[in-house]
Amino acid sequence: MELLCGRHLVFSIAKLPFTNVCLNFGRRTSTATKKSGKTSRSLLPNGPDLGYFIGRTAFPAVNATSLDSATRVSPKVFFEIHGCQMNSSDAEVAWSVLRSAGYEKVDNPAQASAVLILTCAIRDSAEQKIWDRLEFYKRLRKRAVKGGLVAPKIGLLGCMAERLKEKIIDREQLVDLVAGPDSYRDLPQLLEKTASGQSAVNVLLSKEETYADILPVQLTDSSCTAFVSIQRGCDNFCSFCIVPFVRGKERSRPIRSLIEEVKSLAARGIREVTLLGQNVNSYRDLSETVAVTYRDLSETVAVTYRDLSETVTVGISPQQGTPATGNSARGFRSIYKPKVGGLRFVDLLERISDIDPELRIRFQSPHPKDFPDEVLHLIRERPSICKQIHLPAQSGSTSVLKAMRRGYTREAYLDLVHQIRSIIPDVAFTSDFIAGFCGETEDDHKETLQLLREVKYGVIFAFPYSMRENTSAQKRLADDVPQEVKNRRFQELTATFRELALTINKGRIGTRQLVLVEGDSKRSAEFMQGRADCGTKVIFPKVPPANRTEERRSPKPGEYWEVEIHDASSQVLHGTVVRLSSVRQFTAMPAHSALRTAHCV
Repeated sequence: MELLCGRHLVFSIAKLPFTNVCLNFGRRTSTATKKSGKTSRSLLPNGPDLGYFIGRTAFPAVNATSLDSATRVSPKVFFEIHGCQMNSSDAEVAWSVLRSAGYEKVDNPAQASAVLILTCAIRDSAEQKIWDRLEFYKRLRKRAVKGGLVAPKIGLLGCMAERLKEKIIDREQLVDLVAGPDSYRDLPQLLEKTASGQSAVNVLLSKEETYADILPVQLTDSSCTAFVSIQRGCDNFCSFCIVPFVRGKERSRPIRSLIEEVKSLAARGIREVTLLGQNVNSYRDLSETVAVTYRDLSETVAVTYRDLSETVTVGISPQQGTPATGNSARGFRSIYKPKVGGLRFVDLLERISDIDPELRIRFQSPHPKDFPDEVLHLIRERPSICKQIHLPAQSGSTSVLKAMRRGYTREAYLDLVHQIRSIIPDVAFTSDFIAGFCGETEDDHKETLQLLREVKYGVIFAFPYSMRENTSAQKRLADDVPQEVKNRRFQELTATFRELALTINKGRIGTRQLVLVEGDSKRSAEFMQGRADCGTKVIFPKVPPANRTEERRSPKPGEYWEVEIHDASSQVLHGTVVRLSSVRQFTAMPAHSALRTAHCV
């Protein structure tokens, strides 16, 4: 502030009509000092003081926000993101807050005045990566100081920050700032505090914070996809999971705020949005007054929501119960009291899909218990909603699922899989698995491997179990599976998955997939990459062969192209572009076409 005040003062005086007085004043003081031998301190009070000049300037009082942009030095921030997609979304919220406060974003941490690390606490290995990065930044700061530069302030944000709180500050002074997931509004003030050499900590969890009034700002302008956070926190309290303790109670963003954000993204050319939440399909907007009426249509109950000026009608089958308690799939239960009223996930999904028929929609991560049939029917009916469903199983053993407090059995999970496939025949499943959870036996592990073979997932995320502090498992269960056994079971899980995924992808050879082009392939500038409806990555030449395409130009990011698949691995499809297309055009193709596979069967 002192530097800014100095700049403002010089700038103001230079514009005054009293410039000569100011200059003569400087010379007169010097001459008088020489003649009298007196110090300038004794003469200054006899002449005009600083207030004389400042009081007559036409410029406003000294204020950092009133400075001319040419005289301002904006602080710079660098973001480093670890962990889940929610952290990517949180980084966009944090960047929106800081940009409004005058910060600039840089792509090199050495140029930053602040480095903010979005952290994960779901496993011990995730936290260890953060400690390794902090050691890297410790060395970076030492080099900066040695070179006469100002070392950047280091801030930890997110789940690890919330879990360890002040303990992070105390450890070898590696961090200046610690901010939990609900304190991003305070980042400018927290960073200002670190500028004076103090540590700054805010890890208070909120029961209301959703950042609904903050429009996230993407960290890059080159992407054609975006994440949209629709809720925060979680109420499930699975015994292995630390999320409820580091992200707080579940609360949903108002639906109007979400529609505004998605419309803004679509207007900027975004072609795919992923709706994010810890339990995304339990979304329920309770922010507005909603009246519910029932009409008996013999086989369905029509539920009408009067949302202020709008009316929404959805159909619910009798087996699903009333809207107050009927947001769950059959055979599943919750450990918490279901929320009553409001607008639900199916309402949100319907409204988002109404915005732009060419805007793809995905959602992650749902809980299997929150899949009523009406959600599945909507997915089937709307071409823009991807026919990929993430269905986290965690285990294929009923006894392990009970210990995990998942709220379902192996049989209920498989029943749901069959129900989904009966409604959406071309659905592609992805899932999460934990290897070596407390008390897991070899028979339990074999049941999980068998579940993989029955469901045939396109993608899985599997990890050896890592016990987390404060969870129910840590308090009530014994971590009794040796680490080497956990690792072996994890390797068997991934090997089984890859074998099955290769078979699935090989079956797509000869089909045409609708691919959203994302950009250049990471491995070769001669190829481009995108994703099919099912989420599988597709690689194809940037310059299409003249005899294999109806177009005479290369694809561009953000465009939909039909790609004919000619090779596959367990993770990637390889093909050649055929023609420029769209969601509506591709969906309208004859379903019996031998080459058409719209949604990755």
